[in-house]
Amino acid sequence: MRDPRFDILFEPVKIGPHIARNRFYQTPHCNGMGNLRPQAHARMRGIKAEGGWAVVNTEHCSVHPTGDLMPEVLQMLWDDGDIPPLALMCDAVHEHGSLAGVQLAYPANYNGNRLTREVPLGPMDRPVSGYHPVQVRAMDKSDIRNLRDWWKAAAIRARKAGFDIINVDSNFSTIAFQFLSPRNQRSDEYGGSLANRVRLLKELIEVSREGAGEGVAISVRLIVDELFGDQGLRVADEGIEAISMLAELPDLWDLVVGTWADDSPTSRFAPENDHEPFMLGIKSVTTKPVIGVGRFTSPDTMASLVRRGVLDMIGAARPSIADPFLPKKIEEGRYEDIRECIGCNICVSSHFAMVNLRCTQNPTIGDEWRRGWHPERIGPAKSEKSVLIVGGGPAGLECARALGQRGYRVTLAESEKRLGGRVTLEAELPCLREWLRVRDWRVTQIGKMPNVDVYLSSELSAEDILEFEADQVVLATGSSWRKDGIGRASHRPLPLSSLMPLYTPDDIMRGRCPPPGDVLVYDDDHYYMGAVIAEKLAYEGAQVTLVTPAADISAFTLNTLENIRTVRRLQGLGVRMVTHTGLNGTDGDKATLYDVRTGVETILDTDAVVLVTARQPHGGLFAELSDMSGGPAVSRIGDCEAPAAIFQAVWSGRRFAEEFEVGATFRRERIDLAPSSSFDLVP
Repeated sequence: MRDPRFDILFEPVKIGPHIARNRFYQTPHCNGMGNLRPQAHARMRGIKAEGGWAVVNTEHCSVHPTGDLMPEVLQMLWDDGDIPPLALMCDAVHEHGSLAGVQLAYPANYNGNRLTREVPLGPMDRPVSGYHPVQVRAMDKSDIRNLRDWWKAAAIRARKAGFDIINVDSNFSTIAFQFLSPRNQRSDEYGGSLANRVRLLKELIEVSREGAGEGVAISVRLIVDELFGDQGLRVADEGIEAISMLAELPDLWDLVVGTWADDSPTSRFAPENDHEPFMLGIKSVTTKPVIGVGRFTSPDTMASLVRRGVLDMIGAARPSIADPFLPKKIEEGRYEDIRECIGCNICVSSHFAMVNLRCTQNPTIGDEWRRGWHPERIGPAKSEKSVLIVGGGPAGLECARALGQRGYRVTLAESEKRLGGRVTLEAELPCLREWLRVRDWRVTQIGKMPNVDVYLSSELSAEDILEFEADQVVLATGSSWRKDGIGRASHRPLPLSSLMPLYTPDDIMRGRCPPPGDVLVYDDDHYYMGAVIAEKLAYEGAQVTLVTPAADISAFTLNTLENIRTVRRLQGLGVRMVTHTGLNGTDGDKATLYDVRTGVETILDTDAVVLVTARQPHGGLFAELSDMSGGPAVSRIGDCEAPAAIFQAVWSGRRFAEEFEVGATFRRERIDLAPSSSFDLVP
């Protein structure tokens, strides 16, 4: 039963003409499905509603072709042809008694209208963000009037689609905030004083209400602090003052901090509820419900924020992805069943890859429609076959848990003294402790299953496996970091001198570290590992040089919003960082480096080298068993099949469990060749 301390989270909340059934609010978040894969999008949002989220919002929804966001996969309400895909989502959310919200937005200087080639519009003449060679044109009064008309038309379409809430987006990349920011240098009634700069946001709230009518609530998503120093909006002065000017105009305030990277920091750099200092005092200037985010996973933290009057509703994007049923599990007192977000931001990377959502904790996200997966349910066993899983890392644990949930008799054999494989090892590295949630949640669930047996310190040979006489063998034996330098930049082993001490991440994670001195960390992996190894060695007193062939340190972390924080932390630790540079080999106490653009070589004196390049699958056992006749069926999953990030290993384990004795399902959404829409573009 639910602890009475959390009853406060299940009180209804009035949002304009509607009543939210509890205080759980899924804030707008990207998902890589959007208007290109509307059935997948609707199914994903519908499962959130089924899981207990009282309000479920879309992602960014463009109101007009002059606010085009392509190639990013988001939403749009440019004309009536865009209504049916979004109506699918509303129906899916309403089926479970939740409110559906749409985030109307106009991107100003963001993306540069690469699809429509319309001239981007914004408060000032300036380049678009990024390096696209296009400039924004400063809006005149007629442009602003047109924007209000486009916005109102989109609000009308949102009402027709069935939305209960229209969210006026005043986020970092959108038009209302571009006007509100102190960096707006206009000299007319839309620039200068805060009262002038807040004018456009006020007008967009008003036209949203006009277009939506009486039956739709209006919310505002607003940055309260840009985290840009005295050049930006700060909550202590103009941030809270802006809210006070518009205090009662919307029906709800949805508050965020800084850019997307600031608002959604990874667990390496920020704990749960890191935004609370920016939310304090907001409730003193408005009577309307206030929502904030902070990667909330703890019911105690959530209840405390409401009880202390900091927030009225608990906003969440990433935790709602990791566990769409988080509210229901709290409601039912099943706290140990919550799949807590680990804050890795692999979900964010899905947006930049423009593909269906991915999550390290929840392997079903993004596959609800196309594969028919559900985060809480899975099809029953088709037979009484027994399954032996060799390897208790992320792939093996998820496979054992999901097969056990189906009802199969499962035996999990792990060669180490601890479960978790690479997750357990990597969690010992700096600031990766929360990643243990991947292991711990699965171990907890397996512990409840009498049909799943776990054996530690059990290294099995091919003969041992044959003697076990399982009907199905699943190998999840992982991989090891390569010691030969093969990676993305080098397809052949590098000439590495035996006189140069050589290490890999496996050595570092198992306590075999180079002694204090000059250490070269060569990162041809480009995710977090190279930087985290450099960080650990710097903490231990080494003079670290981090070298990478990429243009950025930890280049993939641009997609997880942690690249800048990574570089700043390494700089603070005195790590020297060198980009565009490959490793040609070592000789004695020297490493030969080369510029990947020009080929020019340089020599670096160093006492040791740590290679972070690629991983070698542990495939020997699979090859041996495959060559034996008369044995059981053998499959491999996770890094044993193809090394990748942890989210892929977990997904691989789930996929095997879903498809065992059933087969694979994969549905695609195809473009309907109906008559195309046309737009009346105002010149």
